[in-house]
Amino acid sequence: MAFPPQFLDQLRDRIAVSEVIAPKVRLTRRGRESTGLCPFHNEKTPSFTANDDKGFYHCFGCGAHGDIISFVMETEGLSFPEAVEKLAGVAGLAVPQESPQERERAAERKTLQQVMETTCAWFENQLAQPGGREALDYLRRRGFTDSTIGEFRLGYAPDGRGRLGQALEARNVTREQLIEGGLVKRPEGGGEPRDYFFNRVVFPITDRRGQVIAFGGRILGEGQPKYLNSPETSLFHKGRVLYNWAMAREAARAADTIIVVEGYTDVIALAQAGLRHCVAPLGTALTEEQMLALWRMVDEPVLCFDGDNAGQRAAFRAAERALPLLQPGKSLRFVTLPAGEDPDSLVSARGRDGFQELLTKARPLVDVIWALETGSQKFATPEQRAALEKKLNEHVSKVADRGVQYHYQQRIREHLRTLFRRDQPARGGFRPGNNKDRRLPPANLGLRGDLGALRERQERVLLSIIINHSELVHSAAEQLSDITLTNTELDRILREILNVAVDKPDLDSRALQRHLQQCGYQKPLAAVLNANIYRQALFAAPEATAEDAARALTDIIAWHRGHRLKVDRATAKQDLADDMTSENTERHLEIVREQTGTGGL
Repeated sequence: MAFPPQFLDQLRDRIAVSEVIAPKVRLTRRGRESTGLCPFHNEKTPSFTANDDKGFYHCFGCGAHGDIISFVMETEGLSFPEAVEKLAGVAGLAVPQESPQERERAAERKTLQQVMETTCAWFENQLAQPGGREALDYLRRRGFTDSTIGEFRLGYAPDGRGRLGQALEARNVTREQLIEGGLVKRPEGGGEPRDYFFNRVVFPITDRRGQVIAFGGRILGEGQPKYLNSPETSLFHKGRVLYNWAMAREAARAADTIIVVEGYTDVIALAQAGLRHCVAPLGTALTEEQMLALWRMVDEPVLCFDGDNAGQRAAFRAAERALPLLQPGKSLRFVTLPAGEDPDSLVSARGRDGFQELLTKARPLVDVIWALETGSQKFATPEQRAALEKKLNEHVSKVADRGVQYHYQQRIREHLRTLFRRDQPARGGFRPGNNKDRRLPPANLGLRGDLGALRERQERVLLSIIINHSELVHSAAEQLSDITLTNTELDRILREILNVAVDKPDLDSRALQRHLQQCGYQKPLAAVLNANIYRQALFAAPEATAEDAARALTDIIAWHRGHRLKVDRATAKQDLADDMTSENTERHLEIVREQTGTGGL
């Protein structure tokens, strides 16, 4: 719903920013501003300010900024309309309706929600009747206490079709309202409407405010489908709703995390064990809208999937769907349960502490993508390696945020380097390992200036060579992918060139330059494709011979390889000193072999 700008201005005028923030942040008045510890990141020295005169808050530590509406949205996980409605209630303002038609639809939704509430109470009552004994026994066998059953408002839809319709019509609920709420359905061949749920344990589904909007049902005994959700209605869109949303939203702020599991009973079992910050999608893979809703509550929701093949497929779907949505600080983490276990059985066997210990092993999304594509496979041949890199690059290219994409590229490159070294330690061909005594820079570069400036100048020379002589990129791509440039922007250009080389191996120098300019690299390119660079490194200029450019590129790659191995060896040596395991010993020996170009010591 769109709100008139005049109403939003009036709302902001009625409520001071400090009035909204004070219940959640201890503010100290300083002149015309109030200061306190930022609620959006951990800090010991206050850097968060609220300015009533200007109507906004700002944190100089993390950059959080907004007004009363955005503060309520961020801290309470509400959507924009919900935040406005809540603040309007505080301010004593009536929320305007857009039109008579909208007012009519709003009234219908309110009435329909009352119908859903009446239905929920009826299902609860049926569970307590003698006819609900089998359903109650089922819930108790699952380990649910009477307190938990009452808190989640679990119920029973009795057999004997038509009973719900008869009971609600006796309470002045019309047949059309029952159909609109997805509570009864008309048979395809005509005839009297029939109850949508019967002979099922019923799980009420609420919106984020805790209002009942739909139901889920689990059949008793044999039959299909085992689980059934309400059909889509004006109140219920299953791709936008999470089971246990209202309870989990409050608990997630205290726990600073939220757990996503696969089903109703998993959520209820974990909540009963004290892990109330749990939700579940409603019979579908996690949708984009549900991910965005989770990120409004916490930065890194933890997805907990069964260890079977179906659980692995669900994890992969969620990971792929999340990639285009990733933002700095917003991601997913994944926990894979032991084979044959689900959250319900695991928390029953190990208790709350045992389950929380498993959560500490949650893996970041980038590592899940890696694991799903590699598994226990071998990648010994060039074709196998190229296929793996292609798949991984396709995943990384889906990340829309350039900063996040850059760090995904870095992490994937680290994994590839480790994997390829493990599968085939000795490499030949263009690999500059055979040039271990070569040192950069070539004579034309000179050794003027401090080391940092020299290193950055060298990095510009590297880029100018592969841009002006793009035919060299494809043959040297593997060696170039091992290089990490110290200048972040230059390193991003290198990543972009390598990505283009995979997709368009025949791209010439002019086309490559146009592509990089379209990616927003005009300014750093001007410093790379520069006469000053060419004066110091003639072999990097467009008119240099292919032989001179290739020879210089080999030297530069050899220098970077030597530098990387030196750092890796020092790290491996320290790891070995700290923990003298066989794995650390072998890692150290591998690096020594690669440094010396031998198969052994």
